[in-house]
Amino acid sequence: MNASHVIIRKSSNILVHLPDFVRHGSKPSREIKKHPDLEGKIRGRLRTYREAVSYAPNQVFIGNLEPDTLRSLKQPWFQHLLDRDGAFGRTGPFGEIMPQEEFYALLKAATDESSYDLVWLERRFLAETVSPAIETHRLFNSDDLLLKLRNGKTMEEIRRKIDQDRSLPLYHQHLLVGCFQRHHDEDESLQALVLMENLMTKASAFLALRHLLDRANCGASEIDFIISCSEEAAGDRYQRGGGNLARAIGEMAGCRNAISCDVKSFCVGPHYGILHAAALVKAGLFRKVAVVAGGSLAKLGMKFQGHIEKDMPVLEDVIGGVAFLVTEDDGYSPVLRLDLLGKYPIGAGGSQQRIQESLILEPLKAHGLKLTDIDRYATELQNPEITLPIGQDDIPLKNYRLIAALAVQQKEIEKSQMNEFIEKRGLVGFAPTQGHIPAGVTYIAHGIREILEGKKERIMIVAKGSPFLTRMTNLSDGLSFVLEKNPKHAEG
Repeated sequence: MNASHVIIRKSSNILVHLPDFVRHGSKPSREIKKHPDLEGKIRGRLRTYREAVSYAPNQVFIGNLEPDTLRSLKQPWFQHLLDRDGAFGRTGPFGEIMPQEEFYALLKAATDESSYDLVWLERRFLAETVSPAIETHRLFNSDDLLLKLRNGKTMEEIRRKIDQDRSLPLYHQHLLVGCFQRHHDEDESLQALVLMENLMTKASAFLALRHLLDRANCGASEIDFIISCSEEAAGDRYQRGGGNLARAIGEMAGCRNAISCDVKSFCVGPHYGILHAAALVKAGLFRKVAVVAGGSLAKLGMKFQGHIEKDMPVLEDVIGGVAFLVTEDDGYSPVLRLDLLGKYPIGAGGSQQRIQESLILEPLKAHGLKLTDIDRYATELQNPEITLPIGQDDIPLKNYRLIAALAVQQKEIEKSQMNEFIEKRGLVGFAPTQGHIPAGVTYIAHGIREILEGKKERIMIVAKGSPFLTRMTNLSDGLSFVLEKNPKHAEG
């Protein structure tokens, strides 16, 4: 390796519990239009905030539980919640699970900052529920964000806006509390639902960035580049995905010295964001680069029909956010092995085995490493409790079987050792089905901790993407990178 290392100094994971926004997810909203009675059925299967906090995969997400703990916990996890006496709370070492009423404060602040007044909240709800809730938040109780929580509306004004101007109704605990405005009569990209998708991504990415700066003891003004790698498409009718949501996030977080851009590649977006950040630091152009990704409103309740049919709660009731601080070597934090990138060239072919070979096997072999030299692989980490009940695969397990099969082919392990390989080097999925959020990167916070504690030496983060969804190609995409113990820390 080059003596000049690049590191991921800190990372954060956040969740936001949004039961009253499930109706606005892409799948639920479409189905409710066809079958209005579904809205009531969804409402009857929504989890309380306490239930979402006590759900084991969510506690893994924010770092209060180790990922391997899920193997020994009784399933289904949604029926066997963690104890409710406060042992597992809303905050964790990596971030938090924010309740809906507090997120309303972030949504309102995120739009009022730009003077577009997209979010209207009822006066009493704003004054008696939203403002008191966010005032007690450790990261915001002395923030000018609180100053933006004013200008509440009457319920009459809100109902008129919904009835006459195609504004989207906003709810809390099933009661109407506000509405979300469109911003153009004809532009589809500036209709209320699209703008709300973008604003929720901005607000959740901002929350992840705030936690990152807090964890790293880093001032917002120290960040000199921000990369957003979410899955929104912010723009107007002439440039539908023009973007630079990173700039809006940085403005909200007070990163006044930063410049910014967005990086997109479906689920691989965070990997490319981290790669770009590492290259910028490696080149000496920037010292502290924040890579941020907010959640996806469209993916809320994607599989609600299967969950309702199986007499389950609607588990896709949270959006996720992640953030990473990429910097020069501090002599302590795990280093990014930029010479060990797993690349998936355009001409590599489309079989699952070929993808795994390109992303995992080939970069290791090129540097004389074996598959067993990686202590942990983090692939697509979708929570199987969300996917299995509707007849889909356990996506992480499927990927780990392919990696174990590669190890058998390379004669590193016997076929009889595949399950042992999977349990030792794989993970049980714990992330919400938010596209880019479960794509390996939610494990980075755990991986950094495990490397620093001496439990792991080298981990690989793997993502695959779906550019074929654009209907412009049939190709997939992918990228992997390796984090390993800092040699200076090892010497110390």
